[in-house]
Amino acid sequence: MPSVKNYYDLLGVDKKASHDEIKKAFRKLARKYHPDLNPGNKNSEQKFKEINEAYAVLGDEKKRAEYDQSGRSPFEGGGPGFDYRTYTSGDKFDFGGFGDIFSDLFGAETGFERPVMKGPDLVMRMEMTLEEAFTGTTKSVSFNRELYCKNCNASGAETYRQCEKCRGTGKVAASKGFIKMSQPCNVCGGKGKIITKACRYCSGTGKTFHTETIKVKIPAGADTGSRVRVRGMGGAGQGSGPAGDLQIEINVKPHALFTRKANDIYIEVPVTFGEAALGTKIEVPTIDGIASMTLPSGTQSGQKFKLAGKGFPSTKTGQRGSQYVNIKIVVPKNIPETAKTAIRQIENLYPESPRKGMGRK
Repeated sequence: MPSVKNYYDLLGVDKKASHDEIKKAFRKLARKYHPDLNPGNKNSEQKFKEINEAYAVLGDEKKRAEYDQSGRSPFEGGGPGFDYRTYTSGDKFDFGGFGDIFSDLFGAETGFERPVMKGPDLVMRMEMTLEEAFTGTTKSVSFNRELYCKNCNASGAETYRQCEKCRGTGKVAASKGFIKMSQPCNVCGGKGKIITKACRYCSGTGKTFHTETIKVKIPAGADTGSRVRVRGMGGAGQGSGPAGDLQIEINVKPHALFTRKANDIYIEVPVTFGEAALGTKIEVPTIDGIASMTLPSGTQSGQKFKLAGKGFPSTKTGQRGSQYVNIKIVVPKNIPETAKTAIRQIENLYPESPRKGMGRK
């Protein structure tokens, strides 16, 4: 004798569970095991049958009361099972008691409607100078994108006939046990029409390529790798879905003087031996002009100085980073004898070697 099915265990709920709790449990399991979401998976198909059978009983107050009293399934002893049948759209069908659940699961009021899809995003690269990235700029860009064919209104057809299987609705009905739902017709691909002569403009695809030219505003502070999104300027969507977006990927060209790291700028500035030794004021190039900087006496080659607020602006806050000045002492190559004598006199004043102790233990 076959064992009695425990519908509460199948749905993972307690015997005292409320109707809402049972419905919630079924909703979760139906989404997980639905055959359309697990094509070709026999285990999921069997599990889906079982949870449907369980909900068909526990979701009905009268059947649940009878089941609780007798402990027997109404489907035992030759009762109707959960077979799979397919109807054309001319047959009458509905969701019965499951309609609201599958409406929530699949976003349809009266059937399994496939969701519309947003079109693909397009990505193009834009080069700019460091100065343009600093101030921000507006540039014209031209690109190709796919749009719905206006000649055939995206149908792909110059002439067509009504699909015989779905009778022009684009849907056929599938019944799975107590659940009946619509699905796209496999003959016409859900369009309800069969092309007899393809549109000569789009070759039957329903879409054509167009060249667009638009102006794109690049914000101040843009950096290599950052992207600017222009909504709705990507590829055409599927069905009635919206077009995708155009994404502009920024590439900032190398600069002759400056190196950028995040919002900070780095520059190497050459100074003479005398300027470094005696100290002085020097003019330093910055991204937006010339800045004056005090060089203290005894400045060493490789020493860094910070110019606060002279870097790039943040694209989020607008606050500017800093510029770091790396000092490079330039030693003359051709030194006259008189200068050499003076240098030796200076050396005699500082006889201790700067390499003292290097490599010694």
